[in-house]
Amino acid sequence: MATYKTALAISLSMAFSHSALAQSSSQNDQLAEEIRQLQALKKELEQRTREFEQRIAALEQQVGESQVESDSETQSERADQSASQVAKSPPVAAPSDPVPPVDGMQSPANWGTYEPGKGFVLARTDYGEVDFSVFSYARYLNQELFDDTYTDSFGRTRTLDIRNDIQMQKLTLNFKGWLFDPKLRYLFYTWTANTSQGDLSQVVVAGNLGYQFNEHFNLYAGIGGLPSTRSTNYTFPNWLKNDHRTIADEFFRGSYTTGIWASGKIVDGLEYRAMLGNNLSQLGVNAAQLDDGLNTVSAALWWMPTTGEYGPGNGLGDYEFHDELATLVGINFTHSREDAQGQSDTEGFENSQLRLSDGTLIFSEDPFLTGGNVRRATYQMAAISGGLKYQGWSLEAEAYLRRLDNFRTIGTIPVSSLTDHGFQLQGSTMLIPSELQAYAGYSKIYGDYGNPYDFSVGLNWFPMALKEFRLSVGGLYLNDSPVGYSSVPFSVGANGWAFTTDVIVAF
Repeated sequence: MATYKTALAISLSMAFSHSALAQSSSQNDQLAEEIRQLQALKKELEQRTREFEQRIAALEQQVGESQVESDSETQSERADQSASQVAKSPPVAAPSDPVPPVDGMQSPANWGTYEPGKGFVLARTDYGEVDFSVFSYARYLNQELFDDTYTDSFGRTRTLDIRNDIQMQKLTLNFKGWLFDPKLRYLFYTWTANTSQGDLSQVVVAGNLGYQFNEHFNLYAGIGGLPSTRSTNYTFPNWLKNDHRTIADEFFRGSYTTGIWASGKIVDGLEYRAMLGNNLSQLGVNAAQLDDGLNTVSAALWWMPTTGEYGPGNGLGDYEFHDELATLVGINFTHSREDAQGQSDTEGFENSQLRLSDGTLIFSEDPFLTGGNVRRATYQMAAISGGLKYQGWSLEAEAYLRRLDNFRTIGTIPVSSLTDHGFQLQGSTMLIPSELQAYAGYSKIYGDYGNPYDFSVGLNWFPMALKEFRLSVGGLYLNDSPVGYSSVPFSVGANGWAFTTDVIVAF
């Protein structure tokens, strides 16, 4: 009996054990099946992901290859859409074809890009373009080696205001582009010199409008530089010295005024600009101070015989490193009937006053110490310039001839006319292409009341190998300077050395 019970217990235990094993095996099979299904699903998802990635890459390649064809189609569609919008909106001038892109830059359909010569393109649409650019620099100026006093040719002694300071010297904000038609151009700018805080024309908000009929004739109106010398004919800021001229250029030149002007190309390599303006320098002069004669005329003609170009703005220095000899020959002439009331303030930046070669202002009180005052005078000035650039080297020269006559006076003066002449020379070399430039300059004035001169040397370092950002250090030696104001490193009567260090942004 006991044996039977034992056998029965063993049989039941084995049965239950077999059932449990069977049940466990079934569950394992289900789990294994689920794992196989998940693995298969994973492989399928991975395969679909690879297919999606391949399709995306193929579409991107297709879009890239067809961009040129689609651009022309898109422009056509935009033109149709624009025509539809114009029909629904108030009448405006129909837009012309978009401005072509600069070589190497993005398509004009884009905006927010940077383009040399324009700055940052803030907006470019079928109805206009807005470009933004800046010229600004911080300067350390040391004039402590100047003589403290200066005596002019008439025995008058003045005390110089010697400077040793750091200034955020200048800030110019430019907005330019075209409106409604790429031929209708505009330039609006704000211009300030912090060294002139509190002076007349400390801040200038100005600009001009123009229409570019064709490459031979463009017409503008507004405030612009008289093309009296090479430096006032839109070469700025492409100079060797940062934002200041030789004293000869400063002495003879005209400045900025309001007027109308035309410019264009006569034939390949031969260009012109001519301007009719209010006076030699209107900065700091209001309309009520101007006389009733529109008799300031200035013109420039320049020829680039070898390459047909002379670098950005026909500027100085061969930063661009010409492989072929580039040459330029130019002639400038300016005539103006000037009134004492219409002369700009002596501290107005970019000012231009008529002076004797010792720095005496023609329109000052009793300039010749004879009891007579000059109220009106006729200014005539001619300049001839030439230059060459080759493989980082440059040499620039300019000669000046000025005549002042037809004086209207109160009292007597000892002269009926004045004739002065002078010249400047500037040369440079790129010590390291795109990075380091050395320059030197010299100028001299020959006049009845003195023969002043200046000499300058300096280095321009472009740490990013970009012309738009540079560090400039320079030394300037002056002998009886007849010109000067707070926005430049020299002052009237200066004798001795001045040193400058500038950090410049210009784009």
